[in-house]
Amino acid sequence: MNLIGLTGGIASGKSAVARLLAAAGVPVVDADLLAREAVAPGTEGLRGVVARFGGSVLAPDGSLDRKALAAVVFADATARHDLNAIVHPAVAALAVERLEALRARGANIAVYEVPLLFESNLEGMMDATLLVAAPERLQLARLMARDGIDEPAARARMAAQLPLDDKRRRATAVVENDGTLEDLAERLRTAWRSVRGDDVAFAMPKN
Repeated sequence: MNLIGLTGGIASGKSAVARLLAAAGVPVVDADLLAREAVAPGTEGLRGVVARFGGSVLAPDGSLDRKALAAVVFADATARHDLNAIVHPAVAALAVERLEALRARGANIAVYEVPLLFESNLEGMMDATLLVAAPERLQLARLMARDGIDEPAARARMAAQLPLDDKRRRATAVVENDGTLEDLAERLRTAWRSVRGDDVAFAMPKN
């Protein structure tokens, strides 16, 4: 099975590209969703997070308060490293499980959407990588609006990732996301052709 890694800076538009791919029938495994599963109530992952960071990162219903945890880890590189050491092995195991299930069903291609693909040196496991890139000003505005945070908090989250230029050098193909959804779909079409040789007319599904 051909495995394509999909990544990009925070708030760059990875999820929009993933939706375009899924709408075209390409199976997408989302590491962010797996990370939520890895720290769901009752899991070893959540117990590990609480053991390291304390009960203040729990919501009243016992689930993980992701906003409270983010405030801690994006302000402290050691805390972020510790969190990754707890969550990443569980996510990797879940990803293998999902990808093996796709392979068993006869899928000949899958996309693994991983925000920290290059930071975690996972590109060697991929047949090719797609990077979604957006100008810093757009990333910043999207992140502040999406997460309801101020500019210093948004910049701290962006700084926790590799610089975009480093990712550009390591990616097989780059999908620029600085325009409309239609622009994004057409740029994905070009990038997909370069890594797969297939000409796919990507489009968002109509509701």
